[in-house]
Amino acid sequence: MKPLLPLTLLLLAMLTSAPAQTPLLAPDLLILNATVRTMDPARPAASAVAVSGNRISVVGASADLRPLAGPKTRVIEADGRLVLPGFNDAHVHWLTGGFSITNVDLRGAKSPEEFTRRIGVFAKSLPKGRWILEGSWDHENWPGAPLPTKQMIDAVTPEHPVFVSRLDGHMALANSLALKLAGVTKDTKDVAGGLIVRDAQGEPTGLLKDAAMSLVERVVPPPSWDAKLAAARAATDHAASLGVTSVQDMSAGDDVGLYQFLHERGELKTRIYAMRSIVSWEVLARTGVRAAFGNDWVRLGGLKGFADGSLGSSTALFFEPYSDTPETRGLLFDQMLPEGVMLERVSAADQAGLQVMIHAIGDEANKTILDLFQQVTETNGVRDRRFRIEHAQHLRAREIPRFGAQKVVASMQPYHCADDGRWCDKRIGPERSKGTYAFRTLLDTGAVLAFGSDWTVAPLNPLEGIKAAVTRQTLDGKHPTGWVPEQKISVEEAVRAYTVGSAYAEFAEQVKGTLAVGKLADVVILDRDIFKIDPAEIDQAKVALTIVDGRVVWGTP
Repeated sequence: MKPLLPLTLLLLAMLTSAPAQTPLLAPDLLILNATVRTMDPARPAASAVAVSGNRISVVGASADLRPLAGPKTRVIEADGRLVLPGFNDAHVHWLTGGFSITNVDLRGAKSPEEFTRRIGVFAKSLPKGRWILEGSWDHENWPGAPLPTKQMIDAVTPEHPVFVSRLDGHMALANSLALKLAGVTKDTKDVAGGLIVRDAQGEPTGLLKDAAMSLVERVVPPPSWDAKLAAARAATDHAASLGVTSVQDMSAGDDVGLYQFLHERGELKTRIYAMRSIVSWEVLARTGVRAAFGNDWVRLGGLKGFADGSLGSSTALFFEPYSDTPETRGLLFDQMLPEGVMLERVSAADQAGLQVMIHAIGDEANKTILDLFQQVTETNGVRDRRFRIEHAQHLRAREIPRFGAQKVVASMQPYHCADDGRWCDKRIGPERSKGTYAFRTLLDTGAVLAFGSDWTVAPLNPLEGIKAAVTRQTLDGKHPTGWVPEQKISVEEAVRAYTVGSAYAEFAEQVKGTLAVGKLADVVILDRDIFKIDPAEIDQAKVALTIVDGRVVWGTP
């Protein structure tokens, strides 16, 4: 062994004498002459980034890094463009998003007539008997905001069962054929945590809310493997085009193997943290899997639950009745029933080391889940569990500081602010609206914000979410200085929530979220500097280049 000692000492001398951060070998990729915002407080700005393999090897000045280039180094001249860590969307419904790309698009329908026309046109492109699903319609886009009914679509879909969902996923419309196949009639009783909307004669209108949607969902044929594979490919391509390099899939269920299959074939362009339903927590617990198990591409160990519905469907749970429908305060989701069952699930899952995140939108739902998380923490003891509330949408002032105090991640989707802000005051009144999407106060009271889109409920594009968080302008243009403007945050804070905050929310802050030496080479280059332009124009910026794992997956330099 003695002959090896001089070589060992030589290598050690080379490593210790090399300039700080300088790799011994030429990097595989160099980004030069850039405006780099690293999100790393140790070095917040730079003009160049070097990548070796799938990791960042150097962050510094272009003049210092250019000489590192070797004959095989790919050099990207950024020409002053903005370079950021890849965006991490903390809340998506991945396959649903993929299917939405190839399904009927109802999001942009501006009237009931256009809604009907789009469904009719799409039906003509399908074989007889094929289900029409997804859609993401929004009746708030229509004059007077009337809810759709089966009569609107029966005539154009006589041979196709239809079950198209509102964009929030808490309400869906079935045509008469779909209701017939599901056996839903005037005599069908409501289910716990759900509502069959009926006309004056008690007949179902075709609208089903929350748990009642299961009445039709149970007869919808499951998608084939090939169909799911196509949807996943569409989703990962779409994400790459928007600079989204990581997502947290709230409804992955049993599809983790599908993502692994794409990764093994080299087709996956997006890192995925996959969640199961809290109802099936024992499936993971029995394997011994704990939170964030897997590799840098596909990880699991998170559980998603629901406390209530949505504001748009009037099923989010509030302490006080809705302003426009005073006969209801919303619905407690069926997963919360009977009383105490969610506490049992969360406590057991937490003891097993799994991460728990609960959807809560109404103020009573948020308080209920904060109380539940506090009780579990007191019972199971202190540890780094990173409980999350998904949406954290409508909060009373007294609950806001509890996120920071209890170390509960506020996983929020800022685009909803621009969308719901058009009609939120109508639904719950301006006073309660003051606690809606309380980004500023949550940050100021010590909460971690993790931003996402809730795709397909909202567009996947992070730049639209960043604009919404910074300007709080609503989509109808009626709040040019911002709706509830005191809750605005800065561009820096919004980008941080889409990178650092989202990485923290999935236990991944050691490997991504910032552009720092040793971290994964997930990088996005924008065509303009969103820190310098008019914030109202942030959503007009485009992704010029997306790099994942050190590989260009979208755009050309």
